[in-house]
Amino acid sequence: MGAFTLAGLLYLGAAIAVLPFIGRVRPTRTDIRRGASRLATAVVLGGAVGPVLLAAGLAHAPAASASLLLNLELVFTTLLAYFVFREHIGPRVAAGTALVVIAGVVLGWSGDAELRWGALLIAGACLCWGVDNCVTANLDELAPAHITFVKGLVAGSANLAIGLVLGGPPRGWAIVGALVVGGFGYGASITLWVAGARDLGAARGQLVFATAPFVGAIVAWTVLRDAVSGRQLVSLLVAAVGVSFVLRSGHAHEHAHHEVEHDHEHVHDDGHHDHVHDYADQATSRHQHVHQHEAIVHVHPHMPDLHHRHEHADVTGNRS
Repeated sequence: MGAFTLAGLLYLGAAIAVLPFIGRVRPTRTDIRRGASRLATAVVLGGAVGPVLLAAGLAHAPAASASLLLNLELVFTTLLAYFVFREHIGPRVAAGTALVVIAGVVLGWSGDAELRWGALLIAGACLCWGVDNCVTANLDELAPAHITFVKGLVAGSANLAIGLVLGGPPRGWAIVGALVVGGFGYGASITLWVAGARDLGAARGQLVFATAPFVGAIVAWTVLRDAVSGRQLVSLLVAAVGVSFVLRSGHAHEHAHHEVEHDHEHVHDDGHHDHVHDYADQATSRHQHVHQHEAIVHVHPHMPDLHHRHEHADVTGNRS
């Protein structure tokens, strides 16, 4: 099937996969209005343009080249998070990003990476998803399942309509296959990524996400019984070291929180969520609802999660 048809079915599969979960917490009109511009950016770039560029690029680029180039999503996300969205990166995340990219080169390099149209299209998809990652990591007005559903329904329907006009309907089993892949590879994946990135920040979340090719390698070894090469083992080791940097990239300093009201999953043992619930189990388990934070100044170890997107001073005293 064509690139538009495939991209549309993948994201419609994502919308179908999260459909049972979108009714648990319903966003208010105020939440929708506050997050509308960021959600629109995520839908257009992450849900519509990016998947089409990837599908078109995969038709023209060798598999090894595509695997290598997809690591550009990590690079674009980290650069955008730091320079545009002012997310604190730090030397550990910078080093971890470099290690994961190197690991991807080791795993995916075939000696024949042709930088032609296919490679350019895949790089464009990675740039779109880099913007999408940074925007959705800060979109705390809507639940992750709501974001995935809107992206899948709106972008998927638009791309599918374009694809049907350009190339006609695909075969039945191809439709089923694309919807199933979209349900897992986009529906579950996007929802879990957004939830995790809210706790880690866009750059750290994408650094962990960039291990996906290595998870695929492990599945190939254990399930498909593919031969294990020394190059693959080296790449896995390098990637593991890079991701470990994220787990130890928290920092502590005095910082101020402004009064804010938002909606996201949270627990009550992190020093930020001290509001009262009617039932005891709500205060001891991870849950989601609209809640308000009072202004506070304190010191504790933290990452650039939803509550810590404040500025930092570098060694020269400049704010970033």
